[in-house]
Amino acid sequence: MAKASSSTRSTNQTPPTLTHQDVIDRMTLAEKAALTSGASFWQTQAVERLDIPSIFVSDGPHGLRKQSSSADHLGLNASVAATCFPTAATLANSWDQQLLYDVGRAVAKEARAEDVAVILGPGLNIKRNPLGGRNFEYFSEDPYLAGMLAAAFIRGAQSAKVGACPKHFAVNSQETYRMSIDEVVDERALNEIYLEGFRIAVQEGKPWMVMTSYNKVNGTYAHENPHLVGDILRDRWGYQGTVVSDWGGNNDAAAALKAGSNLEMPSSNGISPSRVVEAIENGELDPKILDRRIDEILTLLDAARPEAFHPEDDPKVDFASQHHLAQRAAEESLVLLKNDRGSLPLDSSQSVAIIGTFAKTPRYQGAGSSLVNPTQIDSALDALHQSDLNIIGYKPGFKRSDSPSPHLAQRALDLAAKADTVVLFLGLDEGAESEGVDRPHMRLARNQLSLTRKLIDSGARVIVVLAGGAPVELPFADHVEAILHSYLPGQAGGTAIARTLTGEVNPSGKLAETYPLRYSDVASAHTFNAHEASAEHRESLYVGYRYFDKIGKPVRFPFGFGLSYTDFSIDQAALVWAEGKATPDAVRVRVTNCGDRAGSETVQVYVEAADSPAQVRAVRELRGFGKVHLEPGESVETVIALHDHAFSIFDVEGEKWQLVGGDYRILVGSSSRNISQTLTMTVEQSPTSAPWQQSLQAEELPDYRAGTVQDVAQAQFERLLGHPLPAQDWDRGAPLDENSILAQLPGHSLGANLVYRTITGTAGLLDQVGKPILANYCRFLLALPLRSLSRMTGGSISVAQQDKIIKWLNGK
Repeated sequence: MAKASSSTRSTNQTPPTLTHQDVIDRMTLAEKAALTSGASFWQTQAVERLDIPSIFVSDGPHGLRKQSSSADHLGLNASVAATCFPTAATLANSWDQQLLYDVGRAVAKEARAEDVAVILGPGLNIKRNPLGGRNFEYFSEDPYLAGMLAAAFIRGAQSAKVGACPKHFAVNSQETYRMSIDEVVDERALNEIYLEGFRIAVQEGKPWMVMTSYNKVNGTYAHENPHLVGDILRDRWGYQGTVVSDWGGNNDAAAALKAGSNLEMPSSNGISPSRVVEAIENGELDPKILDRRIDEILTLLDAARPEAFHPEDDPKVDFASQHHLAQRAAEESLVLLKNDRGSLPLDSSQSVAIIGTFAKTPRYQGAGSSLVNPTQIDSALDALHQSDLNIIGYKPGFKRSDSPSPHLAQRALDLAAKADTVVLFLGLDEGAESEGVDRPHMRLARNQLSLTRKLIDSGARVIVVLAGGAPVELPFADHVEAILHSYLPGQAGGTAIARTLTGEVNPSGKLAETYPLRYSDVASAHTFNAHEASAEHRESLYVGYRYFDKIGKPVRFPFGFGLSYTDFSIDQAALVWAEGKATPDAVRVRVTNCGDRAGSETVQVYVEAADSPAQVRAVRELRGFGKVHLEPGESVETVIALHDHAFSIFDVEGEKWQLVGGDYRILVGSSSRNISQTLTMTVEQSPTSAPWQQSLQAEELPDYRAGTVQDVAQAQFERLLGHPLPAQDWDRGAPLDENSILAQLPGHSLGANLVYRTITGTAGLLDQVGKPILANYCRFLLALPLRSLSRMTGGSISVAQQDKIIKWLNGK
């Protein structure tokens, strides 16, 4: 059924000529090696005698995070003021490629003004599980949607002459033990789910850089994975740009170069360049491979040179205009999840109580390397006070941390009793979502749920405004009047929320991920964060709506769902064919605004194979989308382009996408479960397709045919993989080495136990004093490999000293 990943590259042959051959010929081996590692935390190496410049790169998935003094990759130290746009999880709800282009260009403008050559973003890993700590930085559970939005952001950024760097390539599905975990995934799911978004981003966006992930993929670190970087990214997709490690993510510099990667960041203080020189001198690394990697780096540096810009490329930034774009981006991304009896927009004749600390102090972004220092912050409370609503008061209602406060709750209840309507702001707090730490559960804080229940029981008419970058369980959903989800809407989110609640803005966001009823319903609920050494993707292809729709499981809100203050109809669907093509290129539909308000509708096209219920295949998959804006009563005809793999699956044995013959239904609607139009067609089956197409039937994989993948037996998963599973947990009897992480310290020596207890004890203390973000950063340290002692300390710890520390931790 499966093909094991190759361990050596067979197809990536060094081209006979290089673009920068003359420069490379004049470089010494030491200079070449130096170029493969950073000069500092954020800057690449220069070779002044050959006019090879250094460039500055910086975080920037949803806003520039340039640190001008002390540097780190977790957002601990201050960065320059910059516009904080909505996070990727929020922008994805817009389903608007032009908006993503505009935001990418806007972030790049600020980067240019700060002499930043490359933005480290966008992030487009698949949201495998709702508890992933970095889900707020990623677009979607669907690779097509993620890839198309990422490509638009990349094109926008690079139109302003700043490079983009999609990340984290690949399968960065969890934050727990992210620098050592082995993501075990079958080859078909790897290509159809986890890599397809990157393929689209690379081939459609043409980024200057691609960043690899920390984790291993099927046994090999991503940055030195020849199958991932060499066979797929470079050979199959034709990528010719620079491949950079995540910060501290390089393990073996020579192996990385052979695999197809170019650059280690940050500076390793000479450690990795020395390793490269040694590998060349002892014959382990072919000098031609090093020259190819240097040629790719020099292409990046050429693109970033100041002389590559034109006089009209003015780097000046109008921050007022940037803030306005951030507001528009938030307004187009808010999702109206419920609106019983037309409770929204709010009626200015009724009295309104505002309850919840998030109204005054908004959650507008996540924590970690994407933490932006905003130029300003709009609160919903301030913006609502500026409207014509009759607001009778505000109460915080609960503490930000999950600790009981009866007096805050009672004051909120007292205020609610005086109002016609309560607008209740709920959400995940700052400690709940952060790079480096996964969420422990899918619930809101207990004190928030308790207050919500009391307000409902009191008879209050409650409208909920949610904040957070990932799904939460909503036990109160059936008992409140309306739910507006802001996700993490950036610095102008408060104004966007207020304008939407009052009806100045008609919400048009659609969920880019499924909202389960409860966490236990998720396909990977039993396997996510289940082991220390490996993360087994036993659910394979069935991520998000592909799982829920396959088995017909009820959900709270389906993928693609979102309400409006007006109504739309979708009809007159027809397929658009190009001459000589075996499959259609697009779907043409008519969309009509049937209501009395202007609004926008996102038309979604899903492809469903007639035989998919009995095959190893999702029953339906998103294959096209488009957003249209309509005035009241207006009708427009729109053409929705179809994904180039709309009728294909990935053939593992042939290592390529293959068209699957058979009968298909083309479903057009406004979510994966709200279909307005159905078209039928037949794809002719190729005479040569029988061998690989039989894999769809997979009699030996009954759970994968049925989609019942929550409890797949090991034997069946191994059959899908094509090889035995690796170790699930750490060998506690093995001594620590440079690739061991700090979480593995307990039990190796008194000193190791002391270090571990110090880290975890400090994290617990920070939690107690109300510093959840700092507590999470402490816990993040537990994922660091011991090799980081020398490579991430700015030279303060040498390799020799690192070796002594490891011996001490081992009790020697």
